Amino acid sequence: MGPRKTKDDGEEVTLMYSKHEKIQMKDFSAEIRATLDIAHFLNQAVLLLDLTETNLECVVELMLHKMLDAEEPQCTVAEAKSLLFTSDSALHLLSRTIQGACSTEGGTNFDYDQSWICALCNLPTLQRRRVAITRLKHPANFGRTSYEVRLFVLVICPSKEKGTKNAVEMGRTFSTILADINFRQKLIEAHTEEEFKQLILKQTHQLAYEQSKAEKRCDDDNGDGQDYEYEEKLCQFGRGIRGDIFRRLPHYISDYRDGFMDTRTIHKIISTTMFLYFACVLPAIAFGVLNDHNTEGKIDVKKVIAGQTIGGIFYVVFSGQPLLILLTTAPLALYIKIIHIISEDFDLDFFAVYCCVGLWNSLFLVIYALFDVSRIMHWSTRSTEEIFAFFISIAFCVDASGDTIKSFKQYYYSPVCKGNISSERFNISASTLSLPCSRESSILFLLLMLGTLWLSVSIYNFNKTPYLQASKREALADYSLPMAVITVSFIGSYFFGDVELERFQYSERPVFNISQLQKLSTKAVLGSGILGFALSVLFFMDQNITSAMVNNPCNKLKKGPAYHLDLFVVAILNAALSIFGLPWMHATLPHSPLHVRGLADVEERVDQGHVYEIIVKVRETRLTGLFSHILIGLSMFLLPYPLAYIPTAVLDGLFLYMAVTALNGNQMFERITLLFMEQAAYPPNHYIRRVPQRKIHAFTAFQVFQLIVMCVFGYAPVVYLKMIFPFIILFLLPVSLGTENVEDSRHRLVPMFIEDRYLEALDGEHQ
Repeated sequence: MGPRKTKDDGEEVTLMYSKHEKIQMKDFSAEIRATLDIAHFLNQAVLLLDLTETNLECVVELMLHKMLDAEEPQCTVAEAKSLLFTSDSALHLLSRTIQGACSTEGGTNFDYDQSWICALCNLPTLQRRRVAITRLKHPANFGRTSYEVRLFVLVICPSKEKGTKNAVEMGRTFSTILADINFRQKLIEAHTEEEFKQLILKQTHQLAYEQSKAEKRCDDDNGDGQDYEYEEKLCQFGRGIRGDIFRRLPHYISDYRDGFMDTRTIHKIISTTMFLYFACVLPAIAFGVLNDHNTEGKIDVKKVIAGQTIGGIFYVVFSGQPLLILLTTAPLALYIKIIHIISEDFDLDFFAVYCCVGLWNSLFLVIYALFDVSRIMHWSTRSTEEIFAFFISIAFCVDASGDTIKSFKQYYYSPVCKGNISSERFNISASTLSLPCSRESSILFLLLMLGTLWLSVSIYNFNKTPYLQASKREALADYSLPMAVITVSFIGSYFFGDVELERFQYSERPVFNISQLQKLSTKAVLGSGILGFALSVLFFMDQNITSAMVNNPCNKLKKGPAYHLDLFVVAILNAALSIFGLPWMHATLPHSPLHVRGLADVEERVDQGHVYEIIVKVRETRLTGLFSHILIGLSMFLLPYPLAYIPTAVLDGLFLYMAVTALNGNQMFERITLLFMEQAAYPPNHYIRRVPQRKIHAFTAFQVFQLIVMCVFGYAPVVYLKMIFPFIILFLLPVSLGTENVEDSRHRLVPMFIEDRYLEALDGEHQ
């Protein structure tokens, strides 16, 4: 540090010298000193849990007193602090630290692990090496790259110590253990000092085992390649399903057992179950109303709830990836409407045509699964997933807006509200004139819908506020949807009971209708095959895009995907639903990613004032899907009351909530918002740092164009034109298809305008 210079305004300017150096992780399987250090120093280490102090200097001073006062009387705290901190007393910066950093390929961008830091120094008067570990009760700001520190390790060593025992080596040992984000979460949740120490010892042995196993794999990879040749000789038919079964079967029991690991997990299971219940049963009611209208009552609310219960439980039990959530959707309701129109036009039995189309669809899906067609999803990039997720959010907004417009046309802008008029003069039907002038109904509809959206989003984001304790904030966020639905429904039904509100209709028609295929002619069966093929493309794309988003590396799932097996299970399930006249279902957005988010532990990080979250771990269990669909089945006994007290406006508010929360983490949406920001407010993320602004906006424009094409066909006024919509989704892949190497060049069309090195940052999978 150089001499000080005083500015005109009185501020002192100093020169700071810093040096960054990359050090290797400790190899616990090969370096015997690492394991000995952990076992030896844990017995003598100073361990402070849930320290309320957040000031760096105070924390260090407390740790030094614990380490030195009784055991090292010749060493002073002041001497240790002078070596731990910079020599300038006005700058409380740690002089030597070890911290984790995650870097991308090529090292062009890296991100610090801000939840822990290891400080170290050498003391000339120290007799032996000493370690102190502190777990802070609340995240603390310890410096420019340490905004959210929860774990702090302090290592001090004698100056004259051999190389294998110096401060850097000891710090490297403990830092290697803390580098695992999943393990850090376990340390934060430990209740006692003994549990804390046992976790560290267990992690040490686990690291030694994993590292030795990794070395053995490397040795095996240098063999003669006989296993690879044997694998190539295997029959390709059904190979993907076999691989999924062998990958997921060993985890099947743990898929249930992992739901009872600890108290925190049980709380997550309960909150996520309640979220899934409301997030599934309310759309089921909404789409049941839509199908009831489209099919003249042939498929109603009761059928949708029954199909959701049966399909959800069947999928949870037999699927490979249980975190996927199956639902009937708006595009499926549209196909049901098309089938009803065709059956009416050609005087065919609706349930027979419906069953025939469903069986053709299942047949094509089985073929896709057995011949590993899902492999083409390797060509689906992040861009394709973001566009499809954005389209789903738009679809939810369109559904909610449509109901709002309908309410205003029916009540607020009703001809009856415009004065004394005659039906002859304005050609108004008698049924319309019989409706009362009830503008307050439309206003209340709008308030309840927006109130549901506001309350649910506010509670969902409550964990980002400084109020209450972190555990209570997280609990409120986990129950945001059920709290909002119950609260707003009560307000609408109790405080505004005298205002007419639209609620879904309930009928006592039979739930199961066995289809009679013998009523169809050969031409009708073959014609149904065309509809079934188009439907299978929609199933294939929706199912696999949702699976890709759930199995994204950012979610840190450990048990592996099961694309082919899940597609096969969905095919068998929908064949059964078709036979009994129940609505079809497949994996949907945003329910599936939100299911993953509900079961996840997250860690907040701060970069230049911008706060973002990363997933630490996800509890991969089947219990949430199983319990939530059991509750949905029990809801059959709540019809028509009390579910009938939920206004349609609250259902639309739920749709808006799904649309808003689905955009969290959608980089396409984030890049669109950049168009309305000044450059100084741009978040310091990876693509902002690596890609010119002009290229960012050009890439976003390509995505918006593809989204517009999807919307044009998805919301075409001609019903039959909407049948092309699944193929539009499929045609997005050539835009994102690699020319030679999928990992090196991901697009055919976009590289004409944007270089590959920029595409890797904008459309890379591992962000």
